[in-house]
Amino acid sequence: MAERYEPRQVERRWQEEWERSGIYRVDERSDAPKYYALNMFPYTSGDLHIGHWYHFGPADSHARYKRMRGYNVLEPIGFDAFGLPAEEAAINHGVHPYVWTMNNIRRMEEQLRTIGAMYDWSREIATCAPEYYRWNQWLFLKFFERGLAYRAKAPANWCPHCQTVLANEQVIGGRCERCDTLVTRRDLEQWFFRITAFAEQLLDDLDEIDWPERVKTMQRNWIGKSHGAEFRLKVAGRDDLEIPVFTTRLDTVFGMTYVVLAPEHPLVDELLAADRVSDVREYQEQARRATEIERLSTEREKTGVFLGAEAVNPAGGERVPIWIADYVLASYGTGAIMAVPAHDQRDFEFAQQFGLPIRAVIRPPDRDAGTRAAGGERNGTTPAERGGASPSTEGTVGSEGVPIAAYVDSGVMVNSGQFDGLPSDVGMERVADWFEALGIGERTVNYRLRDWLISRQRYWGTPIPVVYCPTCGIVPVPEDQLPVLLPEDAEFRPTGLSPLTYYEAFVETTCPRCGGPGRRETDTMDTFVDSSWYMLRYCNPRVDDAPFDRRAVEHWMPVDQYLGGVEHAVMHLLYARFFIKALHDMGLVSFKEPFSRLFNQGIILGPDGHRMSKSRGNVVNPDDYVQRMGADTVRCYLMFIAPWDSGGPWSPQGISGVEAFLHRVWGLVLDGVAGNAPNDHGSADERIVRLMHKMSKGVTEDIERFRFNTMLAKLMEATNSLVRLRGQASKRIWREASERLVLLLAPSAPHLTEELWHRLGHQQSVHLQSWPGYDEALIAEPMITLVIQVNSRVRDKLEVPADISEEGARRLAQESPRVQAHLDGATVRQVVYVPGRLVNIVASRA
Repeated sequence: MAERYEPRQVERRWQEEWERSGIYRVDERSDAPKYYALNMFPYTSGDLHIGHWYHFGPADSHARYKRMRGYNVLEPIGFDAFGLPAEEAAINHGVHPYVWTMNNIRRMEEQLRTIGAMYDWSREIATCAPEYYRWNQWLFLKFFERGLAYRAKAPANWCPHCQTVLANEQVIGGRCERCDTLVTRRDLEQWFFRITAFAEQLLDDLDEIDWPERVKTMQRNWIGKSHGAEFRLKVAGRDDLEIPVFTTRLDTVFGMTYVVLAPEHPLVDELLAADRVSDVREYQEQARRATEIERLSTEREKTGVFLGAEAVNPAGGERVPIWIADYVLASYGTGAIMAVPAHDQRDFEFAQQFGLPIRAVIRPPDRDAGTRAAGGERNGTTPAERGGASPSTEGTVGSEGVPIAAYVDSGVMVNSGQFDGLPSDVGMERVADWFEALGIGERTVNYRLRDWLISRQRYWGTPIPVVYCPTCGIVPVPEDQLPVLLPEDAEFRPTGLSPLTYYEAFVETTCPRCGGPGRRETDTMDTFVDSSWYMLRYCNPRVDDAPFDRRAVEHWMPVDQYLGGVEHAVMHLLYARFFIKALHDMGLVSFKEPFSRLFNQGIILGPDGHRMSKSRGNVVNPDDYVQRMGADTVRCYLMFIAPWDSGGPWSPQGISGVEAFLHRVWGLVLDGVAGNAPNDHGSADERIVRLMHKMSKGVTEDIERFRFNTMLAKLMEATNSLVRLRGQASKRIWREASERLVLLLAPSAPHLTEELWHRLGHQQSVHLQSWPGYDEALIAEPMITLVIQVNSRVRDKLEVPADISEEGARRLAQESPRVQAHLDGATVRQVVYVPGRLVNIVASRA
C-alpha cells in the first residue's frame, strides 16, 4: 500500500527547489519558438481571493502545457500598484500609500508563490516604482511632442465622494464604478490622449486578432463609426450664422420639423432671444448637473427649451424652431441635430412632449403607397400652428389611432419632393449628391469614441510632467529631469483634494525653458496608463535607459495569449491597443497589436451562487483550503468546477471529490513503483495502450481550447479505468501508462506530478519533459463481425467494437432493419448472446 500523500510538505519542497534551480527563468536566446503567456496583472488589494486563483491557476496550467509542447514560454508577474484605494487607506488609517501598497505586494507575493505557477519572478514589476512610472512620463512627453497629448477645458465626469474625474467608461449607470456615488459634471482644464486619431485603425485591425467576438463587438460599438453627412442650416433672419449638423439618415431630411442644439453648444448665445434668456440659463445649469449616461438614457423624460430662433430646412425652405435639449451632446457629431420625430424615437418622444409636428417621409416597403397611418391633429393644434407639417405619420399606432413610436427602419421615401418613391438607401445617396452640388454639405464619417481623459485629481498616480510658466505657458519637463517624483512626506487631509495641490515644495518650481518661477501640474495620470504598456516592460524590466528593451520586445511581442476578464473590453484592452498603435507610428515598435489572442475567464461565485462579497458573508479564503488540501487540489477544482469562460459556484463538497482524485493518482502510481500493481501477464496491455492514447488526444484537444473541466474529467475517467485494470498489465506497459498519466496531469497539478515523476526514478523535472503525443491508429477501437440470427438463421451481419457489451449487442441486433423485417408480427421469446460472435433471436407468431 502506497504511503499517504501529504500535499503541503511536497508543495513547499518543490517550490523551494524550483526557486533554487531557477527552472522558470526565461532566456530569449533559446532556440525554441517563443510563446508569451500573459495574465492581466492584479491590483495590490492586499489579499489574493479565490477569484485571483480562478484567474491565475488555470492560466498557468495552459502556459505549462505550452512549455511541454516545446515553446520557450514567458509567463511574467507584476502588480498594478497605483490607484485610489491606497490613497483612501492613507486618509482613513494614517498609512502612507507607498507603505500600504508595498506591504500588500509582499503579502500577495507570498500567496502567489503558493499557487505553484511558473512565473519568472526576476521580471517582476510594480507600477508605483519610480523606475516604472518614470517611463509613463517619458511616454507622455513623446505623445505631447506628436500632438497626441493635449490640454483642454471640457466637461468632465466628477465623483463628489472620490473627488476626482472619471472617464466615461468608469461611470456605470450614472454612478462612480468604485463608490456608487451619483456622478456630476464639471468644466475643468484636463489632459487628454488623442485616441480618436486612431479610431479607424482600432476598428479595422480588430479583424486581424483572435479575440472573442463579443469583445470585438463591444469595441466596435464603443468606437461607434457612423457613415453619414454633415450639412449647414441657415438661421432665419441671420445671414452671418449657420448651424452644422451631422446625420446618418439624410433620406429623412424632408421630415425635419425642428432643430436641437446641445445646451453647451457655442451658438446658443448667438441664437438666444432676449425673452428666453432666463429659461435657457436655468436649463443649461440643470443640464450641467446631469451625467452623459443620464442624458442619453432612453427611460428619462425628454426636456428642453425653445431658443426663440428658427432655422431653414434646405430641402424645402421650411422654417423650423431651434431648441436646446440635453439628449444632444456637444461632444458627439457637431453638437446639433436635425430632428425628425417620425423616424427617430428620441425626437418622437420630444415632439410629443412639446407638441411639435411629426411628418412621415419614409413608409415601410411593404405598405401600399396610398395607405398612411392614423395620426391627425394632436395636442389641440393644427398642422399650420405646428409649422405647416402634414399630419401623416408612419410608425407604431395605438388604439386611438395616435402613433406611439417612430418608424426607424429603411423603406420608401414619401413627402420628399423629387425623391418620392426612392428606396431609403438610394435616396440617401441622391440627397447627399444634391447637397454636395449645392455646396451646403458633404459626406463624412463620425465616431462615438472620445479622446481619453487621463487627468486625475489624486496623489497616488504618475505625476504629469508639465510646468506652467507665466511667460512660456505649458512647458514639458525635460527628459533628463525625469522622473518627477511623488513627494514622500505629503500630508493627507480629509478634504477631498490631492495633497499635491497644497504641497508647496512640489508645486513651486522653476521653468525648464526660461528659468523663471513656474508651477507643476498637480494632476496625476489615470492608472490605465500604467497598464497600457506594461507588457513591453516585462520583456526586460531591468533596462534603465528606455521604457523597454527594443530587442527583447521585438523577440517576445506581441503577446501570444492574453487572459483576463471581459469587463476590461472598452478600457484597458482598448487603451493598450491605442498605445501600441501610437508607438508603432513613432517607429518604436514594429507591430500594431499588443495581444494576438485573447481569452476571457468567467467569475467564480460563492457557495450560495451569488458574487462573493464581505457583506454577503460568502467569500471563500483560498489559504484555508491550501493548508488543508494543497494548492494542486485548489487549482484542479477551479478548473473542474465549470467551463472556464463561464465560471460557477464554489462547492465545499465538490473540492473534496477533486482531492480524492489526486490521492487516487498518487496511490495508483506509487503502487506500480513498489511493484504492487503489475503481474506481467499482459492481458490488458492492448486496452491500456488504447486508453492512454485516447486520453492523450482528449486532454490535448481540451487544454488547447481552455476546456479544463472536460480535460480533468477525461483524466479522472482514465485513472478510474487504470484502477480497474491494475494487476492485469505487463510491467513495461503499466510504467508507460503511469508516466503518461503523470505527464498529462503535470500542467494542472505541478507539485504532485513533480514528486511522482522523481519517484518513478527520473532526475530531471517533469516540467522539462515533452508533451505526450498520440497515435490515431492506436485509438481506433478493434472491430468484429457480429452475426445476427432469427431462429438460428442468419439475417444480418454488423461491424461492431470488439468490446461491445451484451446489452449493446442485443440492442443493435433488434434495431437492424433486416432483422425487424423477419420479426414483423412475431413475439420475441428469447435472445441468446455468444460474446464476440453472434446474437440469436428466438421468436414465434401467435
